[in-house]
Amino acid sequence: MKKSQLVFVPLPSRGHLASTVEFAKLLVNRHGNLSVTILIIKAPYDPAGEAYALSLTSSLSFPKQLQFILLPDPNHDPNSNQSLNPASFIDSVVENQKLNVRQAVSALISGPDSPRLAGFVVDMYCSTMIDVADEFGVPTVGFFTAGAAFLGYMLHIHTLRERENVDTTALNFKDSGAQFAIPSFQNLVPANVFPGAALDKEWATFFYLHACRLKKAKGIIVNTFEELESHAVGSFRNADFTVYPVGPILSVGETESETIQRGSDVMEWLDGQPPLSVLFLCFGSMGCFDDDDQVIEIARSLERSGVHFVWSLRLQKPTSKPLEAPSDCSNPKDVLPEGFLERTAKSGKVIGWAPQAQILAHKAVGGFVSHCGWNSILESIYYGVPIATWPLYSEQQLNAFELARELKLGVEISLDYRMEFGDVSKSGVISAERIEKGIKQVMERESEVRKKVKEMSEMSKRALMEGGSSYSYLGRFIHDILN
Repeated sequence: MKKSQLVFVPLPSRGHLASTVEFAKLLVNRHGNLSVTILIIKAPYDPAGEAYALSLTSSLSFPKQLQFILLPDPNHDPNSNQSLNPASFIDSVVENQKLNVRQAVSALISGPDSPRLAGFVVDMYCSTMIDVADEFGVPTVGFFTAGAAFLGYMLHIHTLRERENVDTTALNFKDSGAQFAIPSFQNLVPANVFPGAALDKEWATFFYLHACRLKKAKGIIVNTFEELESHAVGSFRNADFTVYPVGPILSVGETESETIQRGSDVMEWLDGQPPLSVLFLCFGSMGCFDDDDQVIEIARSLERSGVHFVWSLRLQKPTSKPLEAPSDCSNPKDVLPEGFLERTAKSGKVIGWAPQAQILAHKAVGGFVSHCGWNSILESIYYGVPIATWPLYSEQQLNAFELARELKLGVEISLDYRMEFGDVSKSGVISAERIEKGIKQVMERESEVRKKVKEMSEMSKRALMEGGSSYSYLGRFIHDILN
């Protein structure tokens, strides 16, 4: 078969980029005549994403058929567009790269021995690049880094907005008590778990436009597996595009030296703990609390429960710009209750950045208090660790609802807590008593939730093996895109 190539355009943030790279590796390892070029957009709000991508190429196991091209920065003024709201800013960063993408792709296909351009794979929030793919006369497939249920919600937004005249941005909408039938969910979805992107006028427009554009794609790759979201995946059977659930797409078994080095202390501590005895608290690369009272309530709950714990405590700097990642807490004593670190010295570890996948894979970890980012949900399921839900931003409230109410694979601390980007409004402080209740539930040794998570963990591994559901969907995608 003649050699073919795909061009990937990921959103320039580490969370989206990591799963994009892992999917590209799956493709080129599966098909010897297929190569992938990932176009890296320079992101002023997340420079770590670019550094992460480029660091991967030094690995001896990095596939030869996979390459990165770092696109030039079209914006010579570092302060330009900083006054835009975060949604418009993200769109402007991607939109301004269209010319660079055209030029990069033209160069890729111009040589006499260049592989045939088979198509574009574009991130869910880079859907404007469908226009560029159309100029080259090749199909576009969307790459959806969240789950199938959220994809169904996102594509159903136009129905709520246009046909049912639902204004999700109306004042008090999320507190209205209204519930909605959405095809990708088995249960009615309450307004209070609608994602923040649907509640804010500027984000809602961003959200709506990308949903409309995604419908123009020939297919959508989803980072999920059929056994996990069988109802949601089944809801697309009559869609005009093909959905390919090919997950869980994870950085499983990665041995990055920096990750091992940075996490060595906590991993050594975990080695000395009994199996399933440690609670892990981590709120993602962008997750943090800028309310000292909430940090104090978490600390109180940990002391009251008596559970052993690893707590990734990160804080937002007062000078932080929207979309800027939080930093490690340089002096935890400044925000924790007096004497907390001394009283819990033997039972817990308060750390900054955490090697999340390594920690979840450790036999000592028995529960996970999580913001319910989709990558974190997939990692926890893969490693068989039940989640206590505490969403913060983006689509995490909807993820938490799906995990706890739809799939019964998690317990609730909260489903509707909100700490949106650039939004200083608070959901209130969750009390130590409420947090402690969730901690005790998630750490139960013989709970039904733990049993279900363990079963789903085995299914997630089988899905990726030859003959598994995700393995088969990946083969179908390769066949479709090459033909």
